[in-house]
Amino acid sequence: MFKPLLWKGKKACVLGLGKSGRAVASLLQAHGFDVLISEEAHIPAPVLEGIKIETGGHSPDVFACDFWIKSPGIFPKNPVLIEAKKRNIPVFSELEVAISFLPKTARIFAVTGTNGKTTTTALLGEILKADAAVSSSKRKVHVCGNIGSPVSMCADLVGEQDDVVIEVSSYQLEDSSYFRPNFACLLNVTPDHLDHHGGMKNYIKAKNKIFKYQRAQDTLVLNGADLVCAQAAEKAKSSVFAFSTHPKHLLKTDVFFDGDELIFSEGHHLYPPHLKGIHNVENAMAAALMALAAGVSAQVIQQVFEHFAPMEHRIEQFAYHRGVIYVNDSKATNLDSTITALKSFEPAHNVWLILGGRDKGASYEVLLPYLKGRCKHVLTIGECMDKIERELNGFEVVRCGTLETAVERAMKQAIRGDVVLLSPACASFDQFKDYEERGRIFKRLVDARIFKERVDK
Repeated sequence: MFKPLLWKGKKACVLGLGKSGRAVASLLQAHGFDVLISEEAHIPAPVLEGIKIETGGHSPDVFACDFWIKSPGIFPKNPVLIEAKKRNIPVFSELEVAISFLPKTARIFAVTGTNGKTTTTALLGEILKADAAVSSSKRKVHVCGNIGSPVSMCADLVGEQDDVVIEVSSYQLEDSSYFRPNFACLLNVTPDHLDHHGGMKNYIKAKNKIFKYQRAQDTLVLNGADLVCAQAAEKAKSSVFAFSTHPKHLLKTDVFFDGDELIFSEGHHLYPPHLKGIHNVENAMAAALMALAAGVSAQVIQQVFEHFAPMEHRIEQFAYHRGVIYVNDSKATNLDSTITALKSFEPAHNVWLILGGRDKGASYEVLLPYLKGRCKHVLTIGECMDKIERELNGFEVVRCGTLETAVERAMKQAIRGDVVLLSPACASFDQFKDYEERGRIFKRLVDARIFKERVDK
């Protein structure tokens, strides 16, 4: 566990010059720590007042530091981390360090899972904000983590009675030696990031850290139809509440969906948000269970459900042209997310699926049952085109290479009633800065061609 007073006067090394690395370095520096940021890549170093920055590799100076904070994307088997372990240098996560600066009375809500984290976190944040508004309290709600700002950016802004809602990744959990949210949510666990974690066992172990240190007075919300979640429930010391849209759930559930309403064991009946897909019904169930456990009224939850808008980059229908629908699902960075997107469309053999990017270690064969009957073509982009073609053997795959080429091909050949869907099932880092950049470029490419066609008329 990171305790600021224990490390006061010690020198910190932050590995990685990304957003979270810069944020935690600034937080530590503001609290009187001597900080070095060390970045492996050859990139320009920004100026951060009072912080030393080195890029293009790790100098011996990193080993003169008393403790390290690791950026989430750095592989656990990175040589510099292995050397740090040999030298018994403590390595903490940005999440763990940031939380140590929060007031002890602030409530922490944490959401993780393979899919649905961002929507659930955003929905819960809106519910808690609405509750603070109707109660006329001075309580503020800070939504942070993977959803936008690193927790370190919010830490010094949090008041004693505030709520902090965090989207938490398996990377952050893996790197944390101690993390105890008051309210935790485990949405689902399916294969993802296996290249980083070294297999499913380690991935599950990382996810389970979200509730590992919870106590009896804390709350854990999880998916009652997910095998990994059901097994996790057996280990939990906190109060467990389960949700499920599946008739064959593995745990006694506290809310179910009758096809129209969410029906809670406490007697509440709520209509879910107007979001596409059964997965979003589950996200709403999870957010509602966490909010109810925190004392929010069912009336406030319903009001938020009625006005909640779809998230950008997650099955986001953003354009309609010549009878063709264009959908941005760039946040689908794993196979299960892409399956969820495909299942949200009727089997009408009308989807042009743009697939590919940086591979994450799982097999694309699992897509085949969902492609057949739904997809006209799979258009591949990025580093893993060869692997996709091999594993989707028997399905028509068109090699495009770049997103621009894939968009051009689909827009030329798609006909009225078709859907052009970007749902890559891969990381974005081979060709883009992140999934957000990939999604926004996709939308710009489509919008530009639509504009050109209209001008040319």
